Amino acid sequence: MIAGRVSFRGRIVSNPDFPVLSSEVAHVCVDGISLTRPERIYVALNKPRGLVTTASDEKGRHTVYECFESSNLPWIAPVGRLDQASEGLLLFSNDPEWSARITGPESHLDKTYHVQVRGHLRVEDLASMQSGVDVLNDVWRVKRAEILRCGERTSWLIIVLDEGRNRQIRRILGTLGFDVLRLVRVAIGSVVIGELHKGEWRFLTPAQVHDLDH
Repeated sequence: MIAGRVSFRGRIVSNPDFPVLSSEVAHVCVDGISLTRPERIYVALNKPRGLVTTASDEKGRHTVYECFESSNLPWIAPVGRLDQASEGLLLFSNDPEWSARITGPESHLDKTYHVQVRGHLRVEDLASMQSGVDVLNDVWRVKRAEILRCGERTSWLIIVLDEGRNRQIRRILGTLGFDVLRLVRVAIGSVVIGELHKGEWRFLTPAQVHDLDH
């Protein structure tokens, strides 16, 4: 850059820390040749239980990137996360601005989970989850909670969040005295997991990409 070979919007740039948004890459030129903005990729993965949401793990645990090993995808990053014990819908993209918008606290994007717990919740428990319970000296709540089905010893719940806190569902249910046995994210906004099998992925449609961002 110091040699004057790089320009931005027609002006020579010599500062290597000059900020450029991903949407402005096409305005960057090297020796007069414009850089091409990389193709934007938006992917939905059905994350299996037991994988960590990271590119590499210092403990040697298996990661979500193993699901993409046979693909020819460019580098994509997780959009949000699911903890190791959780499973279900997880988004990936190489569009950092889009990712930041849909994961930002102001987005209030609904995320829907099917959650299996040991025992049976009462109507009062569901109401407490929605009105708020004390977790770490703060009030934590869910947007919606209802019974999906009940077995002899366990229950499946439908839980909807419109905010993201670390282990939010597990901690709220734990405060109420219920152990989470399985936690599966089945939808993010209008994108549903559908028939996507564990470990499989698919591209989002342009309509889905737009809907998540509006």
